[in-house]
Amino acid sequence: MSLVIKNAVIVNAEKMHKEPQDILIDKGSIVQIFPSTNGRDRSRPVPTTTIDAKGKLVFPGLIDMHVHLREPGREDKETIETGSRAAVKGGFTAVLCMPNTTPVIDNAMIVEAILKEARRVGLVNVIPVGAITRGQNGEELTDMFELKQAGCRALSDDGKTVGNSRLMRLAMEYARMTGLFLIEHCQDPALWNKGVMNEGDVSTVLGLKGDPGISETIIVGRDIELAHYLNARIHLAHMSLKRSIELIRFARSQGIQVTAEACPHHFTLTDEAVKTFDTNTKVNPPLRTQEDVDAIKEGLKDGTIDCIVTDHAPHTAEEKEMDYDHAPYGMIGLETAVGLTITELVEKKVLSWTQMADRMSAAPARIVGLAGKGVIKEGADADITIIDPEKVWEVRKEDIVSKSKNSPFIGRKLKGAVAATIYGGKVTYQIS
Repeated sequence: MSLVIKNAVIVNAEKMHKEPQDILIDKGSIVQIFPSTNGRDRSRPVPTTTIDAKGKLVFPGLIDMHVHLREPGREDKETIETGSRAAVKGGFTAVLCMPNTTPVIDNAMIVEAILKEARRVGLVNVIPVGAITRGQNGEELTDMFELKQAGCRALSDDGKTVGNSRLMRLAMEYARMTGLFLIEHCQDPALWNKGVMNEGDVSTVLGLKGDPGISETIIVGRDIELAHYLNARIHLAHMSLKRSIELIRFARSQGIQVTAEACPHHFTLTDEAVKTFDTNTKVNPPLRTQEDVDAIKEGLKDGTIDCIVTDHAPHTAEEKEMDYDHAPYGMIGLETAVGLTITELVEKKVLSWTQMADRMSAAPARIVGLAGKGVIKEGADADITIIDPEKVWEVRKEDIVSKSKNSPFIGRKLKGAVAATIYGGKVTYQIS
């Protein structure tokens, strides 16, 4: 099936086209781009489907490097199919799914099962992230060669830090040999001590156990130093603190191979939101202060933080209805990421449209090593996200397609919505 997107204002990381273009897609690739006022090359196939993108912005398919799909083991929270539906509604054409499933993604058999199910669903490119250590127990490294051969591109013990520095050194060395990269959850377990929110004035007033920021920055600093010593690379997950951004910025000025990500909730909400005792505000790392929010925005603006991710973490209503101390950490985010990014960053002149395309598509494609992704050009893969930049909408529980509904943004109005998602030349989502 061939497809043409008409009147497309194309937004790539390096350039936003001023004049509308028509994009001809066939057999999963972009075969021709031409001004909307000109005729199509008659040697090309006649499109069987047409999408009129007038008034919309056309981005390369969005890529989320940090998603929890819960399958295998916790299909009551999310499945590969329901998570994929949430992803395409949110404009994503590729997601990296984290390994803290049950059982953990620490061997080829589980990787192959996930890929098989993702192919059956066929909505989005699901890329499994293998565990760094067996069972995520922080004691023994996984077989990295096996995991790569099975289809992993990255490894992480996400949800847990590799606390043993010697083991983390070995992990970096072996990952470098295999061509994989490591995604680190930065949180010293002894300092964290199972804190449920940011340690500070608000936690004191509320009487909740705090997670001190130093629990994050100590691991950020350690992993930067290891990467420097070994001439290895490290990707730092869901950064939440001003001090972390400062450390990363300095490391990059020294040529150290460090990349980093941030989540919409960390550039949108502060620990003041916890005063509602809404357990959907309980995330890990926790919501921090306004100073930290401002620093994350600045880090995204100047490129210190490479990409925006969701850390989509579904939980059942029964789990989130527990008291704040005992409710699980995490919120869903696939369906609100575009709206929050436009509302909080683009509308407020923190990011331009081209920077948004970079942080949500081109940079993740570059970090993960996804050739043919992250750009709209002739010959590239036909992974495309069409966004209505002016649409104002309300986040409603009944509209959420994720299996879980644990979002603190329900009831919030956002500007900017996904109009259509195209994966491999196939329309996987289109607003009615």
